Amino acid sequence: MIAVDATIARLQTARELLLAPFGLDESTLLKALKVITEHRVDDADLYFQYTRSEGWSLEEGIVKSGSFGIDQGVGVRAISGEKTAFAYSDDISEAALLDAARTVRTIAAAGQSLRVKVGEHRVAASRSLYASFDPIASLDSAAKVALLEDVERRARAKDPRVVQVMAGLGCEYDVVLIARADGTLAADVRPLIRLSLTVIAEQSGRREVGSSGGGGRYDLSYFTPAVTDQYVDQAVHAALINLEARPAPAGEMTVVLGNGWPGILLHEAVGHGLEGDFNRKGSSVFSGRVGQRVAAKGVTVLDDGTIPDRRGSLTIDDEGTPSSRSVLIEDGILTGYL
Repeated sequence: MIAVDATIARLQTARELLLAPFGLDESTLLKALKVITEHRVDDADLYFQYTRSEGWSLEEGIVKSGSFGIDQGVGVRAISGEKTAFAYSDDISEAALLDAARTVRTIAAAGQSLRVKVGEHRVAASRSLYASFDPIASLDSAAKVALLEDVERRARAKDPRVVQVMAGLGCEYDVVLIARADGTLAADVRPLIRLSLTVIAEQSGRREVGSSGGGGRYDLSYFTPAVTDQYVDQAVHAALINLEARPAPAGEMTVVLGNGWPGILLHEAVGHGLEGDFNRKGSSVFSGRVGQRVAAKGVTVLDDGTIPDRRGSLTIDDEGTPSSRSVLIEDGILTGYL
């Protein structure tokens, strides 16, 4: 469901962080896009980003490190045929923006100066998959450290064989603004948090490691005792199981993957080959095979960027297109590309 009010609110946040402090507005973005499209290009866009991040790590019961950073800048891109030009600046100003625009337009074919009309800005509406808040501000520093201390204390109390615990907490507040030559204007506010836990257990001189953690696009109230108890149980269990583990035999064998992070293996083995650019160029093993069997019956592969509050979900992608749920392989048959 499209959330119009939330879309406007995200755009306003982006204006306040990425345009207004530098004396810019939408007319400046149009001006830069027109500079690019004075030459023959097929597409052009501007990508503004502001990221505020914070991290804490605790080891041996004390805070070993804390970090805070702010990054911001603008990227300018032009596409002409198979060529792409990109320029960027961490100086968000009209002068830097126009200089980057003049740089990327040189990608246009020599001697061709067809003027392309830049569309008037239209706001790209999208659904709300997560709230637009700053997770860094959702707890003060003392409470963040106390959260890590509590997790460490509970991990040590689980089993006397636990000899070391390392816990980390990371928060990120990311705001993006995209303006395209076709008139699309899109913005997103992306909160992200993660708590990680590593446990070392020792028995009879042997040490083994277990780890766990989680997070998503939430504020820090997500890490309730019930949630962090799961991380503690998983990390300690893994470390203790590893104390009894034997070396795996060598050679080929059948592997069964569970849900969750093992999906990364599917992404690396299959996902890259399903990307649209590779298949458009005919360089993938999946090129031209839509409708053909590429996997065993019963195998269905989805790419879903619309699951609420999950770290892999995005309201819009980095070109301003709303995220979607795509069926790539259905019952072993290739049905589409990314």
